Amino acid sequence: MRPRLIQSAVLLTCVIAAAVVTIQFRTAATPSPAAVAPTAVPVIAEKVQQHDVPTYLRGLGTVVAYNNVVVRSQITGQLVSVAFTQGQPVHKGDVLAEIDPRPYQAQLDQAVANRDRDQAQAENAQANLDRYVPLAAKGYATTQLVDTQKAQLAQLRATVKYDEAVIAQARTNLSYTQLTAPIDGVTGIRQVDEGNIIHPTDTNGLVYVTQIQPISLIFSLPQTDLARIQQQMAQGSLTVLAYSQDDKAELDRGTLDLIDNQIVQTTGTIRLRASFPNAKRQLWPGELVNARLLVETRHDGLTIAASALQQGPDGSFVWVVKPDATVDVRPVAVAQISDDQALIDSGLEPGEMVVAQGQYRLQPGALVRVLQAAAAQQADLQSAVEQAIP
Repeated sequence: MRPRLIQSAVLLTCVIAAAVVTIQFRTAATPSPAAVAPTAVPVIAEKVQQHDVPTYLRGLGTVVAYNNVVVRSQITGQLVSVAFTQGQPVHKGDVLAEIDPRPYQAQLDQAVANRDRDQAQAENAQANLDRYVPLAAKGYATTQLVDTQKAQLAQLRATVKYDEAVIAQARTNLSYTQLTAPIDGVTGIRQVDEGNIIHPTDTNGLVYVTQIQPISLIFSLPQTDLARIQQQMAQGSLTVLAYSQDDKAELDRGTLDLIDNQIVQTTGTIRLRASFPNAKRQLWPGELVNARLLVETRHDGLTIAASALQQGPDGSFVWVVKPDATVDVRPVAVAQISDDQALIDSGLEPGEMVVAQGQYRLQPGALVRVLQAAAAQQADLQSAVEQAIP
């Protein structure tokens, strides 16, 4: 029994020694947390750009036609022809429609006949007066006869003048049988069809003609911008850009005409009017558009992607990538954000790298890996997909 106990003790001692060696080996092979290399956070970064940056004041406006005319008939008659197509561009003086001219031609012919009759009577009275005057001088005609003849001649001459006025009125009425475009513009929807009787009292007339080239835009800005606008207007004309409602497409460029002579008290805004050539006819009366008033151009301004801006308790900040590939927080002052670009007043220097995407995993001093080219596009697409997943 004694040798067996000795063998068991020796075996147990060997097992314990092997276990201790194994634990020590594993402890030596496992690095400490401090020795683990930090994982670089993948980000998309951009350089701070320096270039001329336009500064805009933005407002919402309504496109207004310079002239909007209702083509009305000035006489009553049957509409015998329509010479325009709805929506057609027309020029001043173009014939749009015609009213039956026959009744008004007959009135003109009658007036001319009356004038010719009275003119003949006046000529006869003048001839009689020319005969009576020499006879009266010789005593063969009385003075009363001469005076009566003079009065009759004056009466006939006045009648002829009246006939001339009637003829002029008849000619005017006859000219009204042709309805013409009063301005250059575009026709709207026809209100009276061919064959109907048209009247001067018709509410909607025949058609609306609207001038759209050039065209104007009336828009509003906060009254706090008034002094700045007046200061810039004193130095020259200001440019106004008209953009679509989604603020993506530029529709036209024009100039600021005037500032309204009073502030709208209910909204605390000022109204401004701008003119646009509208060569491509992209501005239409009644259309709501976004207006951008160019007040100045900042030379050598610093810009970054708008997505690089972050908001914190103390205001706007960005993540700046340092030369050692770590990031740090940098407070910045933002002048404006336009077209996905932020104009920076202070806080950055030209050429510095700022993180544009991937900020949610960052902390001060974190190591980053800036993605390039295809990798950046793939990360951008993946970020968009992750945002779309609820």
